[in-house]
Amino acid sequence: MHSSAKPFKDQKYHELKQGCIKEKRLFDDSEFPASDESLFYSRHPPQKVEWKRPKELCEDPRLFVNGISSHDLYQGKLGNCWFVAACSCLALRKTLWQKVIPKFKEQEWDSKRPQKYAGIFHFRFWCLGEWIDVVIDDRLPTMNGELIFCHSNMRNEFWSALLEKAYAKLAGCYEALDGGNTADAIVDFTGAVAESIDLVKGKYNESISEQMKLFEDLLKVHKRGGLISCSIIPSSSDDIEGQTEKGLVQGHAYSVTAIQKVRLGERLLCSFKFEKLFMIRIRNPWGKKEWSGAWSDESEEWKKVSSSERKSLGLTVENDGEFWMTFDDWCKYFTYIDVCRIVNTSYFSIHKTWETKMVHGAWAKNPEPLLNRAGGCFNNRRTFLQNPQYIFDVKKAEDKVLISLQQKDQRIHKKEGKGDYFIIGFDIFKVELNREHRIHKLQIQEKVATSTYIDKRTVFLRMLLKQGRYVLIPTTFKPGVVTDFILRLFTDVPSKFRELKSDKPRLTCWSLLCGYPRRVTQIKIHSAEDLQRSSRGGADPYLIIKCESQKVRSPVQQDTISAIFDIQAIFYRKNINDPIMVQVWNSNVLCDQFLGQVLLAASPSDPTEQQTLQLRGRGGQAADEMPGHITVKVVSSDDLTEL
Repeated sequence: MHSSAKPFKDQKYHELKQGCIKEKRLFDDSEFPASDESLFYSRHPPQKVEWKRPKELCEDPRLFVNGISSHDLYQGKLGNCWFVAACSCLALRKTLWQKVIPKFKEQEWDSKRPQKYAGIFHFRFWCLGEWIDVVIDDRLPTMNGELIFCHSNMRNEFWSALLEKAYAKLAGCYEALDGGNTADAIVDFTGAVAESIDLVKGKYNESISEQMKLFEDLLKVHKRGGLISCSIIPSSSDDIEGQTEKGLVQGHAYSVTAIQKVRLGERLLCSFKFEKLFMIRIRNPWGKKEWSGAWSDESEEWKKVSSSERKSLGLTVENDGEFWMTFDDWCKYFTYIDVCRIVNTSYFSIHKTWETKMVHGAWAKNPEPLLNRAGGCFNNRRTFLQNPQYIFDVKKAEDKVLISLQQKDQRIHKKEGKGDYFIIGFDIFKVELNREHRIHKLQIQEKVATSTYIDKRTVFLRMLLKQGRYVLIPTTFKPGVVTDFILRLFTDVPSKFRELKSDKPRLTCWSLLCGYPRRVTQIKIHSAEDLQRSSRGGADPYLIIKCESQKVRSPVQQDTISAIFDIQAIFYRKNINDPIMVQVWNSNVLCDQFLGQVLLAASPSDPTEQQTLQLRGRGGQAADEMPGHITVKVVSSDDLTEL
């Protein structure tokens, strides 16, 4: 998958490197030149910037010195603590950073074969569903002989500075990285699914049960290779990068480097039980300024923890920017977290495996309503359904579903004075079990969920859905906005997730022979009540809705004579004089029992309100009444693109 990453700006790393080695020259990247335009778009450097190659900055340059660690990174003069926090998270996971820094041993300086060094590196980023390979030269911006942006704590280690340069190239320039989002960078490094959690809104500081659920969830995410960052949203812009009384920096991204249950005390007797404390370890990308509250590096509380436990936790008392907090304090002082889940799709795993589906889509304008795909959010009732529509099935009685909507990265447009993200979100509707064409009017469909609408790159929703068929409609907040997106859906079992593209059944050669639909009818059956009891007392009813040669069957309701179904069906009808039949059956082991039926003419002139109809035996409208009735809503139209 990663070996076939798409080259950015059509620059092929191996071809460029071989060309440089052959011509015995160092690579100069004309696509991202060593000039001010690669640094800033709205301001000039405070003093002259010199672009220098690592060999001009130290004797023995290396990509890595003693491996890669979250302690390698320091922020520099750019407001991109979020990027450095993401790098700190990435450094914790070898399997992840090796995707971003491909074949790192081949890219490393080789003192034995200096002629093989060509001043060229490449890094990979996950952009809107595909891996992109970004080539750079090794010239880095400096002032007074020092790197001015992200750098390592080791003078001769350059992986973080080179990675940042590749990411700046992808964004257009270094300044485009000012004030971003940690989760976005982690997604770009990994293809993870990002979820933002507001600790204040979720009242995690007040509810112990919610706090414990969050701790167990984050512990699981961390153990399974996920990445977590956190921040304190300041109450006003004046407080950005201001310190709290406990030493935490506001408006600043921190990376979470460990989550653990810490044992207190020494075990002296077999019967003695350890007290456990829920703890979390954080790192400040500045590499200094730490938490000064309970469980800070030199606090008294650490005396309660055995020396062996302190050693296993890697506790240091240096001002290195990394510190421990209790989870309770963390929920109290931090306000926002970004959780990036590496969703497991391997069938050979001991952990939960997800079925994953990803589709590429676009909001696109067209003056023709049936072709327009930029209708705006649900507030725009007239145009809302003029958005892309996606259908999926929930096969289990109930299934947990994860949905991630990600819009195209806008940072590249910052140079043109744009670059802000559009407000995006989505709605989910429970629809007819047999729907195969786009919805044109909301009549019987039930809205079951709405995501948050926000001007961020990604919107995430996690929820439980009952068995049935659903349509997901991603939208921008305002109509007429044009941009690309990807939509990812994770379910427990395959969902047949796909876009609805057609407005009505296709006209084919067979249509001339067999006829083409003249009417569309939607039916929603809410309930079947007061049904005939079986010999054992209750009943296990289910419905069959028949129209011409089509049939829709509901799930069986267990042990009831009054069942709520809320089942929907849609039919495109050729023989409009043939009624639609709704039958109620009782499920039995050997032979199912007929409990009654109703016949529906389903004409456009019929009432569209919900109605209650008496069950009858077989044989048309004059058949004998049978115990029970159904509550049903029927809507019909002779315009096939009306419903």
